[in-house]
Amino acid sequence: MPAITAAPTDPTAADAAHEALMDALERQQPVLLTQDHRAADGRPGRFWGTRPIGMAEMQAAADRFTRFRPVLQRLFPELQASGGVIESPLQPVPALQRQLGLDAAHGALFVKADHGLPVAGSIKARGGLHEVLEFAERLARQLGLVSGSDLSPLAGAAAHRAFADYQVAVGSTGNLGLSIGVIASALGFRAVVHMSADAKEWKKQRLRRRGVTVVEHAGDYAAAVAAGRREAEANPRAHFVDDEDSLSLFLGYSAAALHLREQLAAAGRPVDAAHPLFVYIPCGVGGAPGGIAFGLALLFGPHVHCFFAEPTASPCFLLALQRDDGHVPSVYELGLDNRTEADGLAVPRASERAVQVVRPSLGGVFTVADDTLFRHLARARQAEGLRIEPSAAAGFDGPGRLLHTAEGQRYLQRHRLTAQMPQATHVVWTTGGLFVPDEEYERFLARGLRLG
Repeated sequence: MPAITAAPTDPTAADAAHEALMDALERQQPVLLTQDHRAADGRPGRFWGTRPIGMAEMQAAADRFTRFRPVLQRLFPELQASGGVIESPLQPVPALQRQLGLDAAHGALFVKADHGLPVAGSIKARGGLHEVLEFAERLARQLGLVSGSDLSPLAGAAAHRAFADYQVAVGSTGNLGLSIGVIASALGFRAVVHMSADAKEWKKQRLRRRGVTVVEHAGDYAAAVAAGRREAEANPRAHFVDDEDSLSLFLGYSAAALHLREQLAAAGRPVDAAHPLFVYIPCGVGGAPGGIAFGLALLFGPHVHCFFAEPTASPCFLLALQRDDGHVPSVYELGLDNRTEADGLAVPRASERAVQVVRPSLGGVFTVADDTLFRHLARARQAEGLRIEPSAAAGFDGPGRLLHTAEGQRYLQRHRLTAQMPQATHVVWTTGGLFVPDEEYERFLARGLRLG
């Protein structure tokens, strides 16, 4: 793997490193890019455009989930046991840690198991549900359906009849569309999901079974988003969930950091100068990993190091980090085709907002070949019984990239982390898989086993 550093101090070396990176990306070679200009205090950007964001906004998103627990519990039988809480476990994975070549000198490996999140079956249950719940609460107060903190009427017939006059729309490669369609239709909205050609057929069928209108587009993710946005703009009673530029989505994802902090404490894993935290998250447009990284940086500052994982065919966030002129490039500008089995990560251009917010605190980005995704999918099943989809496996390459490459070692040395690694915590965020049909999952698994 090319050892690429973000910003060598010598201009000539910087130019050579940039050319080497671009060449490796064009040939779809896996790369690791780390950031020299990560802020010393590890804090993220504090503005979404011109709007200030910080701890209060993240806590407000968490509070909204809490207010809606009685509603969610009534709408979704699978949430009865949890009292309307939508969360995933933090799971130690010692057998998988050994398979990935990480011993005790490297710290301890955990999986944040969002592949099993109820209701939507993926990490998109966080941001997607949050935005629809925020819209529903705002609209309900305007229509006089609720007052005060009691939102339970929103699970009833009167609210559903009122919401039926409104549309909630989104453009998606799959998982975000599932989350938006499921919660919007459950609340009574007319749900419309614009899906790209690379979206899985089973996801389209699952939405249709819930009464969601699925509009298929011949183009990619960006084309589906653009079409959905145009249609919603023409309808005064439509709310469009804009994955490329939604603060509500971003903050919904960020609230996961608060629960992870509790889980780490319960597992006896402190996060401080002597106990660094490394988090590896699959990345598409950047909203979900960006929101999580934002929240973790607010909580842990310089002691958390987040790395995003992208397919070699779709390294849109990595490309955006290379630019400091405000331009967010498309992978097509590099001659890449944006075709990957990791359908949720098949995004040609990163969210400009997410890049601006996350850039100061992000550790780096690495890219993963499709065959590697399937190998990790099979290893996760064999070692720990995890049932994930290919895109959810991207993060498992992260610890090895950090610990066993020259570029990763330079990052650790640059941030004076080498001596602290035996006390480190590594968290791989698995992002989807719960609702993958058995037949399709068995094909995924068979391919991973063949690859070894």
